[in-house]
Amino acid sequence: MAFDIRPVGLILGLLLITLAVSMSLPAALDLLAGNEDWLVFAAAGAATLFVGLAAVLTCRTGPVELNIRQTFLTATLAWVVTAAFAALPFYFSGQGMGRTDSYFEAMSGLTTTGATVLSDLHTLPPGLLLWRAILQWLGGIGVIVLAVAVLPLLNIGGMQMFRLEGADASEKIAPRAARVATSLALVYAGLTLALTIALSLAGMSGFEALVHAMTSISTGGFSTSDASVGSFNNGLIEVIITIGMLLGGMPFLFFLLILQNRRRGALRDQQVHWYLGILLLATSGLSLWLWISQDLEMLAALRYGAFTTVSVMTGTGFFTIDWSHWAGLPLAILFFIALVGGCAGSTTAGIKVFRVQILVAGAQAQLQRLLRPHSVVIPYYNRRSIPDSVMDSVMGFLFVFALSYAVLAMGLAFMGLDFATSVSGAAAALANVGPGIGATIGPGQTYADLPGVAKWFLSVGMVLGRLELFTVLVLFVPTFWRN
Repeated sequence: MAFDIRPVGLILGLLLITLAVSMSLPAALDLLAGNEDWLVFAAAGAATLFVGLAAVLTCRTGPVELNIRQTFLTATLAWVVTAAFAALPFYFSGQGMGRTDSYFEAMSGLTTTGATVLSDLHTLPPGLLLWRAILQWLGGIGVIVLAVAVLPLLNIGGMQMFRLEGADASEKIAPRAARVATSLALVYAGLTLALTIALSLAGMSGFEALVHAMTSISTGGFSTSDASVGSFNNGLIEVIITIGMLLGGMPFLFFLLILQNRRRGALRDQQVHWYLGILLLATSGLSLWLWISQDLEMLAALRYGAFTTVSVMTGTGFFTIDWSHWAGLPLAILFFIALVGGCAGSTTAGIKVFRVQILVAGAQAQLQRLLRPHSVVIPYYNRRSIPDSVMDSVMGFLFVFALSYAVLAMGLAFMGLDFATSVSGAAAALANVGPGIGATIGPGQTYADLPGVAKWFLSVGMVLGRLELFTVLVLFVPTFWRN
């Protein structure tokens, strides 16, 4: 059977139409502010809308029913293609951004990475700042739908453990994703609205509150200032954003269960327990270090320690203090939790907490088998036995994650970047964190001075990390394209 590209083109066309409509918001904002950059968004939106409509009209095939191969291709192209069109406002904005920088900024936004090539953010047109936030917000909801409705059916990296009740691998994926997306989008939008209101009441302007609410719940990290959240120097604002990032790192099905009065099942989720437990331990360690080694008062140490820990583990990338010069234990803590990331079904990236749990359960079972060779030991996750296929998937994911990280780091080093930039940049891209360490790409710095090839390399790393590696890599297997 020939590979039918039309359903893929139809969905990409619909995504481009959505992107084009989204461009009208920053265009309207710039127009109201008397900024001529509204023409940039109008032109970019028109071009994107034209291509999107052309794809939809050309590829209409009736009801959209994707098979497995079409789903893999759609998931990857959804980020790669939309980033190209999302880059148009940056390219034509008059900020001196070439094709490489524009695509890098757009990809960083859509993958909710938060790495940027822009500086002097407070001088940028409001429309461009809003556009960066919109990209992260759209990328966040896209990631949630992908993780909840698509990846479990594709058996990616152990995600089959989160297959929804009644779901079947043979079920058509697109209609199911649409049904799940409706409920998740309402929760996502509701949390964004609540954060916007809370930040406005805490002292931010309405615009600043909206931007930071969108980039907090999406765990993206784009801000309106080079100094990020630290520019406000407001403890209440930091607490609210910390809560927003914390919620963004939790599985969004957790919130649906709460709303459906299934609190008992939601509160028994061991992944959430581990997620909060790791954050608590990391926050305690970092706060103690700040209190003892940096001579901060206990409350100040807790304030900065909690914000930094949550920001790094969720991959948001906001900062209130510059931690790029830290060394030893605190940097090791941040590096570890950045790679772990948040929960499956959240807006975060990284290895994910549930995979760590499965590895621990497998290791415990192996130890018990060594002590009792003739016993039957079954590892469990969330009171469910872990099939061998899931354990194999998780082990395979971790191997490919480590291999991808090594290739990214060595590739950056080969381009002449220093050790700290290469190692942290690879981790920041693959775990979608944003800031790295060191004087080049640390908090408060940008990726602008990196070679163009390095930016394309990191863009690939962002997509790999965002799409759980195998979703992209399977496209390079020759048998994928055979009839």
